[in-house]
Amino acid sequence: MSIDLPESAVPPPTGSGESPSTPTRRTFIATSTAVGGAVVAGGAIGGTFLAGPDEANAADASPSSRVSLTVNGTRRTVTVDNRTSLLDLLREHFDLTGSKKGCNAGACGACTVLVDGHRVNSCLTLAVRLEGAEVTTIEGLAEGDELHPLQQAFIDEDAFQCGYCTPGQIVSGVGCIQEGHTGSPEEIREWMSGNLCRCGCYVKIVRAVEQTAARK
Repeated sequence: MSIDLPESAVPPPTGSGESPSTPTRRTFIATSTAVGGAVVAGGAIGGTFLAGPDEANAADASPSSRVSLTVNGTRRTVTVDNRTSLLDLLREHFDLTGSKKGCNAGACGACTVLVDGHRVNSCLTLAVRLEGAEVTTIEGLAEGDELHPLQQAFIDEDAFQCGYCTPGQIVSGVGCIQEGHTGSPEEIREWMSGNLCRCGCYVKIVRAVEQTAARK
C-alpha cells in the first residue's frame, strides 16, 4: 500500500551530492537572524561614529549661569554650574573654607552663613538664586584683627572642643542675637537648635550667646 505525501512534506531530492536549490525553513530562520543581528550591531556601531565630539560634549555639558553677589563686603561675579550650592561656591570658588561641610543635608548647621542678614544652611542654598545678595561668613565677622564679640565670647567661655561646628555656631549665634531671640537660655537653645555640637558644648555655647547679647 502506498501513501501519497503532500507536496510540501516531500523532502527535496538528494542526488549526486548536490544541495537543494531552495533553502529549508531552518536555514532561512538562521540566516535571517544572523543578518538582522549584523544590521543592528552595525547601526549601533555606526551610531557611535555618527555622534561627533561636539555632540558628545553638548550632551555632557551642564547648564551654567553668571551670578554676582557680595561676600564679606566684596563684590564677586562668577559663572557656575546651576547645581552649585552656596557652600561649594564659598569653599571651592572663593576659597572661604571657614563654613564647614558637615552633613551636606541641612541637618547639622556647620555650614550656616548669613544671607541678607538671615541665617541659612549654605549646603541647601543654590548659588544662582543669590543674584545681588549679601553673604556673610565666619571670615567676615571680625574687623581686621579685632574679633567679633561673639567670637571672643566663645574663647572666653571655652564654648568649643573639636571646633568643627564652631564657625556655624558663631554665625548662627550672631543671627540669633540680631533676630532678638535671646530673652532666656531656653529661647537661645530653641533658636540655636539647628546647630549640632557633637562634643556637647551646648551649655557654654548658650552662655556665650547670652553674654554677647547682654553686652549689645
